[in-house]
Amino acid sequence: MSTAIVRTVHHRIDGRETAGQSNRTAPVWNPATGERQANVLLAGPADIDAAVKAAHEAFPGWADTSVMRRSRLMFAFRNLVEKHLDDLARIVSAEHGKVLDDARGELIRGLEVIDFACGIPHLLKGEYSDQVSTDIDLFSFRQPLGVCAGIAPFNFPAMVPMWMHPIAIATGNTFVLKPSERAPSTSNFVAELYAEAGLPDGVFNVVHGDKVAVDAILDHPDIAAVSFVGSTPIARYVHARATASGKRVQALGGAKNHAVVLPDADLDYAAEHLIAGGYGSAGQRCMAISVAVAVGDVAEPLVELMRVKAQAIKIGPGLEAASEMGPVVSREALERIRGYISSGIDAGADLVVDGREVDVQGDGFFVGPTLFDRVTPEMDLYRDEIFGPVLVVVRVDSLEDAIDLINDNNWANGTAIFTASGQAARLFQRSVQVGMIGVNVPVPVPMAFYSFGGWKQSLFGAHHIHGPEGVAFYTHAKAVTTRWPEETKAGNHRSHLHFPTAV
Repeated sequence: MSTAIVRTVHHRIDGRETAGQSNRTAPVWNPATGERQANVLLAGPADIDAAVKAAHEAFPGWADTSVMRRSRLMFAFRNLVEKHLDDLARIVSAEHGKVLDDARGELIRGLEVIDFACGIPHLLKGEYSDQVSTDIDLFSFRQPLGVCAGIAPFNFPAMVPMWMHPIAIATGNTFVLKPSERAPSTSNFVAELYAEAGLPDGVFNVVHGDKVAVDAILDHPDIAAVSFVGSTPIARYVHARATASGKRVQALGGAKNHAVVLPDADLDYAAEHLIAGGYGSAGQRCMAISVAVAVGDVAEPLVELMRVKAQAIKIGPGLEAASEMGPVVSREALERIRGYISSGIDAGADLVVDGREVDVQGDGFFVGPTLFDRVTPEMDLYRDEIFGPVLVVVRVDSLEDAIDLINDNNWANGTAIFTASGQAARLFQRSVQVGMIGVNVPVPVPMAFYSFGGWKQSLFGAHHIHGPEGVAFYTHAKAVTTRWPEETKAGNHRSHLHFPTAV
Protein backbone atom coordinates (compact mmCIF):
# COMPACT_ATOMS: atom_id res chain seq x y z
CA MET A 1 0.00 0.00 0.00
CA SER A 2 1.47 3.36 -1.01
CA THR A 3 1.90 6.20 1.46
CA ALA A 4 0.94 9.71 0.37
CA ILE A 5 3.80 12.19 0.32
CA VAL A 6 3.25 15.10 2.71
CA ARG A 7 4.89 18.40 1.82
CA THR A 8 7.42 20.02 4.15
CA VAL A 9 7.29 23.69 5.16
CA HIS A 10 10.86 25.03 5.17
CA HIS A 11 12.49 28.03 6.77
CA ARG A 12 13.27 31.06 4.62
CA ILE A 13 16.60 32.64 5.52
CA ASP A 14 18.62 35.21 3.58
CA GLY A 15 16.25 35.06 0.62
CA ARG A 16 16.29 31.28 0.23
CA GLU A 17 14.30 28.29 1.46
CA THR A 18 16.37 26.02 3.67
CA ALA A 19 15.91 22.86 5.68
CA GLY A 20 18.23 24.22 8.34
CA GLN A 21 20.19 22.11 10.76
CA SER A 22 17.47 20.58 12.93
CA ASN A 23 15.66 17.44 11.80
CA ARG A 24 12.70 17.93 14.12
CA THR A 25 9.25 18.46 12.57
CA ALA A 26 5.65 18.97 13.67
CA PRO A 27 2.40 18.16 11.85
CA VAL A 28 0.32 20.85 10.18
CA TRP A 29 -3.28 19.68 10.34
CA ASN A 30 -6.23 20.44 8.11
CA PRO A 31 -8.74 21.48 10.79
CA ALA A 32 -11.69 20.80 8.48
CA THR A 33 -10.77 17.15 7.87
CA GLY A 34 -8.50 16.23 10.75
CA GLU A 35 -5.82 15.08 8.29
CA ARG A 36 -2.15 15.96 8.28
CA GLN A 37 -1.57 18.27 5.30
CA ALA A 38 2.12 19.10 5.87
CA ASN A 39 5.11 18.81 8.16
CA VAL A 40 6.78 21.98 9.36
CA LEU A 41 10.44 22.12 10.29
CA LEU A 42 11.19 23.05 13.89
CA ALA A 43 14.27 25.26 14.24
CA GLY A 44 17.02 24.74 16.73
CA PRO A 45 19.35 27.43 18.12
CA ALA A 46 21.69 27.07 15.12
CA ASP A 47 18.83 27.87 12.72
CA ILE A 48 17.86 30.95 14.72
CA ASP A 49 21.50 31.99 14.75
CA ALA A 50 21.70 31.63 10.96
CA ALA A 51 18.62 33.83 10.49
CA VAL A 52 19.91 36.44 12.92
CA LYS A 53 23.32 36.43 11.23
CA ALA A 54 21.69 37.06 7.84
CA ALA A 55 19.58 39.87 9.30
CA HIS A 56 22.57 41.34 11.14
CA GLU A 57 24.66 41.43 7.97
CA ALA A 58 21.82 42.99 5.97
CA PHE A 59 21.12 45.68 8.57
CA PRO A 60 23.77 48.32 7.75
CA GLY A 61 22.83 48.51 4.08
CA TRP A 62 19.10 48.53 4.76
CA ALA A 63 19.37 51.13 7.53
CA ASP A 64 21.29 53.40 5.14
CA THR A 65 18.68 52.99 2.41
CA SER A 66 16.84 56.26 1.91
CA VAL A 67 13.48 56.60 3.55
CA MET A 68 11.88 57.25 0.16
CA ARG A 69 13.24 53.98 -1.28
CA ARG A 70 11.93 52.12 1.76
CA SER A 71 8.56 53.75 1.26
CA ARG A 72 8.44 52.81 -2.44
CA LEU A 73 9.30 49.21 -1.59
CA MET A 74 6.45 49.15 0.94
CA PHE A 75 4.09 50.41 -1.76
CA ALA A 76 5.27 47.60 -4.07
CA PHE A 77 4.85 45.03 -1.29
CA ARG A 78 1.40 46.38 -0.47
CA ASN A 79 0.27 46.04 -4.09
CA LEU A 80 1.53 42.45 -4.26
CA VAL A 81 -0.33 41.51 -1.07
CA GLU A 82 -3.51 43.01 -2.52
CA LYS A 83 -2.94 41.18 -5.82
CA HIS A 84 -2.54 37.85 -4.02
CA LEU A 85 -5.12 38.47 -1.33
CA ASP A 86 -7.29 35.51 -2.35
CA ASP A 87 -4.27 33.19 -2.56
CA LEU A 88 -3.21 34.21 0.93
CA ALA A 89 -6.77 33.86 2.25
CA ARG A 90 -6.94 30.28 0.99
CA ILE A 91 -3.67 29.43 2.75
CA VAL A 92 -4.93 31.00 6.00
CA SER A 93 -8.24 29.15 5.77
CA ALA A 94 -6.62 25.79 4.95
CA GLU A 95 -4.28 25.85 7.96
CA HIS A 96 -6.29 27.82 10.52
CA GLY A 97 -9.79 26.70 9.57
CA LYS A 98 -11.50 30.11 9.48
CA VAL A 99 -13.92 30.82 6.64
CA LEU A 100 -12.63 32.61 3.55
CA ASP A 101 -14.44 35.89 4.21
CA ASP A 102 -12.90 36.01 7.66
CA ALA A 103 -9.46 35.25 6.21
CA ARG A 104 -9.90 38.05 3.65
CA GLY A 105 -10.93 40.41 6.44
CA GLU A 106 -7.78 39.53 8.36
CA LEU A 107 -5.65 40.32 5.32
CA ILE A 108 -7.39 43.63 4.71
CA ARG A 109 -6.65 44.68 8.29
CA GLY A 110 -3.04 43.64 7.71
CA LEU A 111 -2.97 45.69 4.52
CA GLU A 112 -4.01 48.73 6.54
CA VAL A 113 -0.80 48.45 8.56
CA ILE A 114 1.23 48.20 5.34
CA ASP A 115 -0.64 51.30 4.13
CA PHE A 116 0.47 53.03 7.32
CA ALA A 117 4.08 51.89 6.81
CA CYS A 118 4.03 53.32 3.27
CA GLY A 119 3.88 56.76 4.92
CA ILE A 120 7.18 56.21 6.71
CA PRO A 121 8.81 59.42 5.37
CA HIS A 122 6.21 61.41 7.30
CA LEU A 123 6.25 59.09 10.33
CA LEU A 124 10.02 59.46 10.77
CA LYS A 125 10.05 63.25 10.55
CA GLY A 126 11.88 64.76 13.49
CA GLU A 127 11.52 68.14 15.18
CA TYR A 128 13.61 71.30 14.87
CA SER A 129 13.86 74.31 17.14
CA ASP A 130 15.83 77.38 16.05
CA GLN A 131 17.80 79.53 18.49
CA VAL A 132 16.96 77.63 21.67
CA SER A 133 19.85 79.50 23.22
CA THR A 134 22.23 82.07 21.80
CA ASP A 135 23.52 80.67 18.47
CA ILE A 136 22.31 77.17 19.40
CA ASP A 137 19.75 75.06 17.53
CA LEU A 138 18.16 71.77 18.56
CA PHE A 139 16.71 68.95 16.48
CA SER A 140 15.68 65.33 16.87
CA PHE A 141 15.39 62.27 14.65
CA ARG A 142 14.81 58.51 14.97
CA GLN A 143 17.05 55.61 13.92
CA PRO A 144 16.40 51.86 13.63
CA LEU A 145 17.39 49.43 16.38
CA GLY A 146 18.97 46.61 14.36
CA VAL A 147 17.67 43.03 14.17
CA CYS A 148 14.09 42.72 15.45
CA ALA A 149 12.08 39.55 15.94
CA GLY A 150 8.41 38.66 15.96
CA ILE A 151 6.73 35.66 17.59
CA ALA A 152 3.21 35.31 16.20
CA PRO A 153 0.12 33.25 17.16
CA PHE A 154 -1.87 30.78 15.07
CA ASN A 155 -5.15 32.67 15.10
CA PHE A 156 -4.10 35.45 12.69
CA PRO A 157 -1.33 33.97 10.52
CA ALA A 158 -1.27 37.04 8.23
CA MET A 159 -2.58 40.02 10.19
CA VAL A 160 -0.63 39.80 13.44
CA PRO A 161 2.79 39.43 11.76
CA MET A 162 1.76 42.37 9.56
CA TRP A 163 1.28 44.37 12.75
CA MET A 164 5.02 43.85 13.26
CA HIS A 165 7.29 43.45 10.23
CA PRO A 166 6.08 46.23 7.87
CA ILE A 167 6.72 48.92 10.47
CA ALA A 168 9.98 47.35 11.66
CA ILE A 169 11.28 47.08 8.10
CA ALA A 170 10.02 50.48 6.96
CA THR A 171 11.81 52.14 9.88
CA GLY A 172 15.08 50.56 8.73
CA ASN A 173 15.35 47.39 10.82
CA THR A 174 15.82 43.81 9.65
CA PHE A 175 13.45 41.13 10.88
CA VAL A 176 13.24 37.49 11.94
CA LEU A 177 9.69 36.10 12.15
CA LYS A 178 8.72 32.93 13.97
CA PRO A 179 5.11 32.24 13.01
CA SER A 180 2.98 29.64 14.74
CA GLU A 181 3.94 26.12 13.77
CA ARG A 182 0.21 25.38 13.49
CA ALA A 183 -0.24 27.78 10.56
CA PRO A 184 3.21 28.37 9.03
CA SER A 185 2.72 28.65 5.26
CA THR A 186 1.30 32.18 5.08
CA SER A 187 4.57 33.68 6.31
CA ASN A 188 6.61 31.90 3.64
CA PHE A 189 4.30 33.29 0.96
CA VAL A 190 4.69 36.77 2.45
CA ALA A 191 8.49 36.35 2.28
CA GLU A 192 8.18 35.57 -1.42
CA LEU A 193 6.16 38.73 -1.96
CA TYR A 194 8.76 40.82 -0.14
CA ALA A 195 11.44 39.37 -2.42
CA GLU A 196 9.33 40.12 -5.49
CA ALA A 197 8.87 43.69 -4.26
CA GLY A 198 12.67 44.09 -4.20
CA LEU A 199 13.50 43.70 -0.52
CA PRO A 200 17.19 42.78 -0.18
CA ASP A 201 18.08 39.29 1.01
CA GLY A 202 18.38 38.97 4.77
CA VAL A 203 16.05 41.85 5.63
CA PHE A 204 13.05 39.55 6.23
CA ASN A 205 13.58 35.98 7.41
CA VAL A 206 11.10 33.28 8.47
CA VAL A 207 12.10 30.55 10.91
CA HIS A 208 9.56 27.98 12.06
CA GLY A 209 9.67 26.35 15.43
CA ASP A 210 8.38 25.72 18.92
CA LYS A 211 9.63 26.70 22.38
CA VAL A 212 13.21 25.81 21.43
CA ALA A 213 13.13 28.48 18.71
CA VAL A 214 11.35 30.97 20.96
CA ASP A 215 13.96 30.66 23.69
CA ALA A 216 16.78 31.03 21.17
CA ILE A 217 15.19 34.27 19.96
CA LEU A 218 14.70 35.60 23.49
CA ASP A 219 18.32 34.87 24.42
CA HIS A 220 20.13 35.86 21.21
CA PRO A 221 22.51 38.77 21.87
CA ASP A 222 22.13 40.25 18.37
CA ILE A 223 18.35 40.68 18.56
CA ALA A 224 17.45 44.17 19.76
CA ALA A 225 13.67 43.89 20.13
CA VAL A 226 10.98 41.23 20.34
CA SER A 227 7.28 41.56 19.50
CA PHE A 228 4.92 38.86 20.74
CA VAL A 229 1.19 38.13 20.60
CA GLY A 230 -0.28 35.12 22.40
CA SER A 231 -1.60 33.92 25.73
CA THR A 232 -0.97 35.80 28.96
CA PRO A 233 1.29 33.16 30.60
CA ILE A 234 3.54 33.06 27.53
CA ALA A 235 3.47 36.86 27.15
CA ARG A 236 4.66 37.19 30.73
CA TYR A 237 7.40 34.62 30.09
CA VAL A 238 8.53 36.31 26.85
CA HIS A 239 8.62 39.71 28.51
CA ALA A 240 10.62 38.51 31.52
CA ARG A 241 13.16 36.45 29.60
CA ALA A 242 13.74 38.90 26.73
CA THR A 243 13.94 41.88 29.09
CA ALA A 244 16.52 39.99 31.15
CA SER A 245 18.53 39.71 27.92
CA GLY A 246 18.43 43.49 27.49
CA LYS A 247 15.87 43.60 24.68
CA ARG A 248 12.94 45.87 24.05
CA VAL A 249 9.74 43.86 24.38
CA GLN A 250 6.11 44.36 23.46
CA ALA A 251 4.16 41.27 24.56
CA LEU A 252 0.41 41.19 24.05
CA GLY A 253 -1.44 38.60 26.13
CA GLY A 254 -4.88 37.08 26.52
CA ALA A 255 -8.33 38.51 27.04
CA LYS A 256 -11.79 38.02 28.45
CA ASN A 257 -13.71 40.70 26.61
CA HIS A 258 -17.03 41.88 28.03
CA ALA A 259 -19.88 43.53 26.13
CA VAL A 260 -22.46 45.36 28.23
CA VAL A 261 -26.04 45.56 26.98
CA LEU A 262 -28.24 48.24 28.56
CA PRO A 263 -32.06 48.14 28.55
CA ASP A 264 -32.21 51.10 26.13
CA ALA A 265 -30.13 49.30 23.47
CA ASP A 266 -31.55 48.03 20.18
CA LEU A 267 -31.63 44.39 21.28
CA ASP A 268 -31.77 42.84 17.82
CA TYR A 269 -28.74 44.92 16.78
CA ALA A 270 -26.91 44.06 19.98
CA ALA A 271 -27.67 40.33 19.71
CA GLU A 272 -26.55 40.25 16.07
CA HIS A 273 -23.23 41.86 16.90
CA LEU A 274 -22.66 39.80 20.02
CA ILE A 275 -23.08 36.67 17.91
CA ALA A 276 -20.62 37.99 15.31
CA GLY A 277 -18.16 39.11 17.97
CA GLY A 278 -18.40 35.87 19.92
CA TYR A 279 -18.42 33.25 17.18
CA GLY A 280 -16.43 34.83 14.34
CA SER A 281 -13.29 32.79 13.66
CA ALA A 282 -14.80 30.16 16.02
CA GLY A 283 -14.06 32.49 18.92
CA GLN A 284 -10.31 32.21 18.34
CA ARG A 285 -9.62 35.93 18.61
CA CYS A 286 -8.02 37.93 21.40
CA MET A 287 -10.71 40.54 20.67
CA ALA A 288 -13.61 38.07 20.64
CA ILE A 289 -16.58 38.89 22.84
CA SER A 290 -16.73 36.08 25.37
CA VAL A 291 -18.92 37.66 28.10
CA ALA A 292 -22.24 39.40 27.46
CA VAL A 293 -23.21 41.48 30.50
CA ALA A 294 -26.99 41.84 30.57
CA VAL A 295 -28.14 44.80 32.67
CA GLY A 296 -31.51 44.70 34.41
CA ASP A 297 -34.49 43.19 32.66
CA VAL A 298 -32.75 42.99 29.28
CA ALA A 299 -31.44 39.47 29.96
CA GLU A 300 -34.43 37.30 29.02
CA PRO A 301 -35.19 38.82 25.60
CA LEU A 302 -31.46 39.20 24.81
CA VAL A 303 -30.68 35.55 25.54
CA GLU A 304 -33.62 34.40 23.42
CA LEU A 305 -32.48 36.49 20.46
CA MET A 306 -28.92 35.19 20.84
CA ARG A 307 -30.16 31.61 21.03
CA VAL A 308 -32.02 31.89 17.74
CA LYS A 309 -29.14 33.62 15.97
CA ALA A 310 -26.51 31.19 17.31
CA GLN A 311 -28.49 28.16 16.15
CA ALA A 312 -28.82 29.64 12.66
CA ILE A 313 -25.06 29.84 12.05
CA LYS A 314 -23.89 27.55 9.24
CA ILE A 315 -20.96 25.41 10.37
CA GLY A 316 -18.62 23.85 7.84
CA PRO A 317 -15.16 23.80 6.24
CA GLY A 318 -13.66 27.24 5.91
CA LEU A 319 -12.99 26.84 2.19
CA GLU A 320 -16.66 26.20 1.43
CA ALA A 321 -18.53 29.34 0.44
CA ALA A 322 -21.67 28.46 2.42
CA SER A 323 -19.82 28.17 5.73
CA GLU A 324 -20.16 30.99 8.25
CA MET A 325 -18.00 29.41 10.97
CA GLY A 326 -15.25 26.86 10.53
CA PRO A 327 -13.51 24.43 12.87
CA VAL A 328 -11.13 25.21 15.71
CA VAL A 329 -7.44 24.83 14.99
CA SER A 330 -6.61 21.44 16.55
CA ARG A 331 -7.99 18.35 18.23
CA GLU A 332 -6.46 19.53 21.51
CA ALA A 333 -8.40 22.80 21.22
CA LEU A 334 -11.58 20.87 20.46
CA GLU A 335 -11.21 18.68 23.54
CA ARG A 336 -10.34 21.66 25.75
CA ILE A 337 -13.47 23.54 24.64
CA ARG A 338 -15.68 20.50 25.17
CA GLY A 339 -14.20 20.22 28.65
CA TYR A 340 -15.21 23.79 29.46
CA ILE A 341 -18.76 23.10 28.28
CA SER A 342 -18.98 20.12 30.62
CA SER A 343 -17.45 22.17 33.42
CA GLY A 344 -20.04 24.92 32.93
CA ILE A 345 -22.90 22.42 33.19
CA ASP A 346 -21.40 20.92 36.34
CA ALA A 347 -21.01 24.41 37.87
CA GLY A 348 -24.72 25.13 37.43
CA ALA A 349 -24.75 27.50 34.46
CA ASP A 350 -27.72 27.26 32.07
CA LEU A 351 -26.65 25.71 28.76
CA VAL A 352 -28.79 27.47 26.14
CA VAL A 353 -27.01 26.24 22.97
CA ASP A 354 -24.75 23.17 23.07
CA GLY A 355 -21.96 23.31 20.49
CA ARG A 356 -21.09 19.67 21.09
CA GLU A 357 -24.17 18.72 19.10
CA VAL A 358 -22.86 20.11 15.81
CA ASP A 359 -23.02 17.60 12.95
CA VAL A 360 -20.36 17.99 10.26
CA GLN A 361 -19.20 15.08 8.15
CA GLY A 362 -15.65 13.84 8.58
CA ASP A 363 -13.13 14.03 11.40
CA GLY A 364 -12.60 17.79 11.47
CA PHE A 365 -12.20 19.78 14.66
CA PHE A 366 -15.72 21.18 14.78
CA VAL A 367 -17.52 22.54 17.80
CA GLY A 368 -20.58 24.71 17.27
CA PRO A 369 -21.62 28.00 18.84
CA THR A 370 -22.19 27.46 22.55
CA LEU A 371 -24.23 29.82 24.72
CA PHE A 372 -24.48 29.79 28.52
CA ASP A 373 -26.76 31.94 30.68
CA ARG A 374 -26.62 32.74 34.41
CA VAL A 375 -22.85 32.42 34.59
CA THR A 376 -21.15 33.79 37.70
CA PRO A 377 -17.62 35.15 38.17
CA GLU A 378 -16.60 32.12 40.25
CA MET A 379 -17.05 29.69 37.35
CA ASP A 380 -14.22 28.50 35.11
CA LEU A 381 -16.42 29.54 32.18
CA TYR A 382 -15.98 33.13 33.31
CA ARG A 383 -12.47 33.11 34.77
CA ASP A 384 -10.56 31.37 31.98
CA GLU A 385 -9.79 32.40 28.42
CA ILE A 386 -11.48 29.52 26.58
CA PHE A 387 -10.45 30.70 23.10
CA GLY A 388 -13.34 28.99 21.34
CA PRO A 389 -16.97 29.59 20.35
CA VAL A 390 -18.29 29.75 23.91
CA LEU A 391 -20.24 32.89 24.82
CA VAL A 392 -21.52 33.38 28.38
CA VAL A 393 -24.14 35.73 29.79
CA VAL A 394 -23.66 37.34 33.20
CA ARG A 395 -26.62 39.20 34.69
CA VAL A 396 -26.15 42.41 36.71
CA ASP A 397 -28.51 45.03 38.09
CA SER A 398 -26.91 48.28 36.89
CA LEU A 399 -24.32 49.87 34.65
CA GLU A 400 -22.20 50.55 37.73
CA ASP A 401 -22.26 46.82 38.55
CA ALA A 402 -21.21 46.03 34.97
CA ILE A 403 -18.27 48.45 35.20
CA ASP A 404 -17.19 46.95 38.53
CA LEU A 405 -17.37 43.45 37.01
CA ILE A 406 -15.12 44.47 34.13
CA ASN A 407 -12.66 46.32 36.34
CA ASP A 408 -12.34 43.34 38.69
CA ASN A 409 -11.21 41.14 35.78
CA ASN A 410 -7.48 40.52 35.38
CA TRP A 411 -7.64 40.94 31.59
CA ALA A 412 -8.27 44.28 29.97
CA ASN A 413 -7.87 43.96 26.22
CA GLY A 414 -11.20 45.13 24.78
CA THR A 415 -14.73 45.84 25.90
CA ALA A 416 -17.96 47.21 24.42
CA ILE A 417 -21.25 48.77 25.42
CA PHE A 418 -24.57 48.69 23.57
CA THR A 419 -26.75 51.64 24.44
CA ALA A 420 -28.71 54.58 23.03
CA SER A 421 -27.50 56.86 25.83
CA GLY A 422 -24.54 59.12 25.19
CA GLN A 423 -24.28 59.80 28.91
CA ALA A 424 -24.07 56.08 29.72
CA ALA A 425 -21.51 55.53 26.97
CA ARG A 426 -19.37 58.42 28.23
CA LEU A 427 -19.46 57.14 31.81
CA PHE A 428 -18.52 53.67 30.57
CA GLN A 429 -15.60 54.73 28.38
CA ARG A 430 -14.15 56.92 31.12
CA SER A 431 -14.60 54.38 33.92
CA VAL A 432 -13.60 50.98 32.54
CA GLN A 433 -9.95 50.02 32.99
CA VAL A 434 -9.55 48.56 29.50
CA GLY A 435 -7.30 49.51 26.60
CA MET A 436 -9.77 49.37 23.68
CA ILE A 437 -13.45 50.28 23.93
CA GLY A 438 -16.35 49.98 21.52
CA VAL A 439 -19.59 51.93 21.70
CA ASN A 440 -22.15 49.88 19.77
CA VAL A 441 -19.08 48.23 18.17
CA PRO A 442 -18.42 44.69 19.43
CA VAL A 443 -14.80 44.21 18.32
CA PRO A 444 -13.11 47.61 18.78
CA VAL A 445 -9.84 46.98 16.92
CA PRO A 446 -8.34 50.42 16.17
CA MET A 447 -7.36 51.41 12.67
CA ALA A 448 -3.69 51.02 11.79
CA PHE A 449 -2.90 54.70 12.31
CA TYR A 450 -3.79 54.22 15.98
CA SER A 451 -2.12 51.60 18.18
CA PHE A 452 -3.48 48.28 19.44
CA GLY A 453 -3.08 47.11 23.03
CA GLY A 454 -4.77 46.31 26.30
CA TRP A 455 -4.12 46.94 29.95
CA LYS A 456 -3.40 44.78 33.01
CA GLN A 457 -2.46 41.19 32.09
CA SER A 458 -3.30 41.76 28.43
CA LEU A 459 -0.05 43.66 27.82
CA PHE A 460 3.51 43.35 29.09
CA GLY A 461 5.90 46.09 28.10
CA ALA A 462 5.65 49.82 27.59
CA HIS A 463 4.43 49.90 23.97
CA HIS A 464 1.24 48.92 22.20
CA ILE A 465 1.59 47.43 18.72
CA HIS A 466 1.50 49.10 15.26
CA GLY A 467 0.51 52.72 14.72
CA PRO A 468 2.54 55.55 16.30
CA GLU A 469 3.64 53.37 19.23
CA GLY A 470 4.92 50.79 16.76
CA VAL A 471 7.16 53.40 15.13
CA ALA A 472 8.46 54.45 18.54
CA PHE A 473 9.05 50.81 19.56
CA TYR A 474 11.18 50.00 16.52
CA THR A 475 13.35 53.15 16.67
CA HIS A 476 15.75 55.01 18.94
CA ALA A 477 15.32 58.76 19.35
CA LYS A 478 18.26 61.15 19.10
CA ALA A 479 18.32 64.79 20.10
CA VAL A 480 21.15 66.94 18.67
CA THR A 481 22.18 70.32 20.05
CA THR A 482 24.33 72.38 17.62
CA ARG A 483 26.44 75.53 17.69
CA TRP A 484 28.62 76.85 14.84
CA PRO A 485 30.99 79.51 16.22
CA GLU A 486 32.78 81.57 13.57
CA GLU A 487 35.63 82.76 15.74
CA THR A 488 36.91 82.54 19.26
CA LYS A 489 38.20 85.66 20.98
CA ALA A 490 39.13 86.27 24.54
CA GLY A 491 35.98 86.33 26.59
CA ASN A 492 33.75 85.07 23.77
CA HIS A 493 31.98 81.70 23.93
CA ARG A 494 33.32 81.13 27.38
CA SER A 495 32.57 77.71 28.86
CA HIS A 496 31.16 77.38 32.38
CA LEU A 497 31.34 74.56 34.87
CA HIS A 498 27.72 74.90 35.95
CA PHE A 499 24.92 72.95 34.24
CA PRO A 500 24.19 74.59 30.85
CA THR A 501 21.08 76.76 30.63
CA ALA A 502 19.47 78.73 27.83
CA VAL A 503 20.85 82.24 27.50
